[in-house]
Amino acid sequence: MVEQQVSTYAKENIYDLDNRVILRDYAERIIVKLKEKGKDLKKLRVLDLGLGHGYSAKVLEPAFGDYTILDGDPQIIETFKKEHPDSGVRIIHTMFEDYCPETTYDVIIMGFVLEHVDDPVCILSRYRRFLKRGGVLYVALPNAEALNRRVGKAAGLLSDLKELSENDIGLGHRRYYDIASFQKECEESGLLVRDIEGIFLKPVTTRQMLKLGFTDQILRAFCETGREYPQLCLSFLAETTADTC
Repeated sequence: MVEQQVSTYAKENIYDLDNRVILRDYAERIIVKLKEKGKDLKKLRVLDLGLGHGYSAKVLEPAFGDYTILDGDPQIIETFKKEHPDSGVRIIHTMFEDYCPETTYDVIIMGFVLEHVDDPVCILSRYRRFLKRGGVLYVALPNAEALNRRVGKAAGLLSDLKELSENDIGLGHRRYYDIASFQKECEESGLLVRDIEGIFLKPVTTRQMLKLGFTDQILRAFCETGREYPQLCLSFLAETTADTC
């Protein structure tokens, strides 16, 4: 990851509000969905791709008994360790394309990963092989067709729904997804999409949200309301499996 991308992850910026909301929400939803399946979280072997801002790791680590994170950037790993000196999370420094586990996993998590990589289908196909039979792979992605982006395009602020902003580029984003493009990549990878739900129904711009001073209760309500409207939310969470039945 280039220095600009590392600094973007490390510093506070206007979009830190969005990041805190979506990264907390998708991590909490994974825990809820696994509990609804009757899973004993402490017995699950879980693999998480990417540290990013570290928000989701803080939610997920306490929930699981066997939790490992992969990350290819030593600076991001070092930043996380400095900010969370008491964390006992297992972090492996490796490129996603190079990781070869000695075992398989009950749960694999790709939280806002595929928009960064050169070949998303290659990553999905590779990690599909690392799932145990009956295992699940959760993928969270930024949504090109989100309500706020649709409004921005209608207002002439975006030329295309998949247009990358300066902040996107600073974070190393290569693409936006819509639900159809993600489902196509899953089909090409041999993954079956079981469920897709929305993450954060964002009605206005981040600057407007900050000016209005939305409380945490309101922000959580936007997340809860958006579950049934993934095509309109800022991001979406998909549950996939390698099993065909």
